[in-house]
Amino acid sequence: MKAEIGVLGMGVMGRSLSRNLARNGFVVSIYNRHVDRVEENVARDFKSAHPELKEAMAYDDLAEFVQSLATPRKILLMVNAGPTVDAVMNDLSAHLDENDILIDAGNSHYQDTVRRIKTLKDKNLHFIGSGVSGGEKGALLGPSIMPSGDHQAYQQVSQYLETIAAKDNNNQPCCAYIGEQGSGHFVKMIHNGIEYAEMQLLAECYSILKAQKESNESIANIFEQWMEDQGSYLLQISVDILRKKEGDAYLLDLILDKAANKGTGKWATSTIADSGEPATMIPAALFARYLSFFKEQRTKAEGLFSGPTKYQSISSDQLKEAYQFARIINHHQGFSLIKNVSDQNAWQVNLSEVARIWTAGCIIKSDLMKEISATLEKEDNLLFNEPWRSQLGATHSATQHVVMKCMENQLPIPCLTAALNYFHGIKIGDGSANLIQAQRDYFGAHTYKKKNDSSEKSYHTVWEG
Repeated sequence: MKAEIGVLGMGVMGRSLSRNLARNGFVVSIYNRHVDRVEENVARDFKSAHPELKEAMAYDDLAEFVQSLATPRKILLMVNAGPTVDAVMNDLSAHLDENDILIDAGNSHYQDTVRRIKTLKDKNLHFIGSGVSGGEKGALLGPSIMPSGDHQAYQQVSQYLETIAAKDNNNQPCCAYIGEQGSGHFVKMIHNGIEYAEMQLLAECYSILKAQKESNESIANIFEQWMEDQGSYLLQISVDILRKKEGDAYLLDLILDKAANKGTGKWATSTIADSGEPATMIPAALFARYLSFFKEQRTKAEGLFSGPTKYQSISSDQLKEAYQFARIINHHQGFSLIKNVSDQNAWQVNLSEVARIWTAGCIIKSDLMKEISATLEKEDNLLFNEPWRSQLGATHSATQHVVMKCMENQLPIPCLTAALNYFHGIKIGDGSANLIQAQRDYFGAHTYKKKNDSSEKSYHTVWEG
């Protein structure tokens, strides 16, 4: 008897996806490396611990694992992104046959995926780079899956990925072929970037309410009220977090305020710079995490510099509108970035499908995402289309009020500020960059173009004298 699909790597996500596959009726082989006295019998022990894996095959010998799979073999790689993926590919290639399929379902950089597709194609092997979002629970119960690469190979594994994926409101799988090359891992990277900004926005709302002496329970109640028309996974878990206690203390109050990151936010920010897309909120969220790590400097500075003389209050209704405003800008920037890079690489990514598979299973699933998916079926720019144009107009005044009051209160709100500045910048038809271009020509002879000059001629001026 041969297994239909294999899972290599029994980390958190590998374990959950293995159980998901088995629970859905697939015969699965699972593998984890053997390291004396460190990792021994990991796969076998895991199989024994979960009844749904009764029919699964467990290995710590790579050759035996590969031979247990029906051909063409289909192997999910659930290992750490980076050199580990290349090392595993190299080890596997000695045991694989032509037309076998490897699926990298980790958080790999999309350009690494492009390279790996070419490397395996030269060996007549297929490679699929697939983003997977949902965390441990999502991977077990149904994640959002973003595969890309060889389309014919994807058709051979689609039944497995689509079966284990979350289901949208129409019971369709939250799994769709994204496009060629590394587009699946690229889209997952931008998903994580949007996630960074969504998390930072909630942290900013929390900090504003805390500064107004609201209790954790009171903030949880406010966020819960927002759920009525701003429902999202991140907002819901924030309610749960705010209410969680350890003994008599709120657990949140015991957690050190230093936010870590695993690299996808940094990659997204680098891609933003490379693409020339003005997606300001993802970098703002990333740099807020970086700043949080300077705990000692922040503590010292707090004692050296004075705070506000009088606190300016902000109502929860005004804050809610600012939160709504910034979320629209964040999603607009994210999807605009996807479109820009997709066009540059001729991937033809379907933005509406991306939004649809993000409506369930993933970390940024929300009621907003469902509405965005519907809009993107007809338009590819949220900013200029309804209902988003009207909502931005309706919430703009409250957002300005919140940002101004936070400035007076000396509260750092990088993502709320970035959203407002972007909006103000994008709606000014005649800006100030003409001065910058003149400066560049003055000191570097970089030339400039003139208004209303259809020839697109470049000019240079000798500015001195």
